[in-house]
Amino acid sequence: MKIMELAGIIKEKFEKSILSSSVFYDNETIVIRKEDVFDVIKFLKDEQSFDFLMDVTAVDYKGYPDRNDETRFEIVYNLFSYKNNKRLIIKTLVDEKDLTVNSITSLYHSADWHEREVYDMFGIKFINHPNLKRILMYDEFVGHPLRKDYPFKKRQPRINLRDVGKNEEEE
Repeated sequence: MKIMELAGIIKEKFEKSILSSSVFYDNETIVIRKEDVFDVIKFLKDEQSFDFLMDVTAVDYKGYPDRNDETRFEIVYNLFSYKNNKRLIIKTLVDEKDLTVNSITSLYHSADWHEREVYDMFGIKFINHPNLKRILMYDEFVGHPLRKDYPFKKRQPRINLRDVGKNEEEE
């Protein structure tokens, strides 16, 4: 399947969902409405053989002159089809006033940790995620360190050293 054929199939099925698309070095990028993320990715997995979720990440475009600060965040899904040997990048814009997007953990189990990392680092919540909690920072950490407006000299609350896995019987 050629990459441009795939664009036509997706645009035909999800015409109102597609905001833009482009091709760069044989890698197609499609920007979709965030309300349609789950449905589009489900279609890609079930009907177009994109059986591997390579990554889910986010980008903060705060301060970029050509970007609106209201939609300063972008979620990026990197998909791969072993059958067709094709990579596809799906992006969606996230409004700063509504930092939520539907989880795809029911489609790809590997999305679990990726979505938790995006939540931890950017504060974007994934609706219907089975265990949405911090994964890189400790629970008492305040803020989201990969946001452009996070104060890099900010002091965090100190926490006591935790005895993880220590048996009370050993004491």
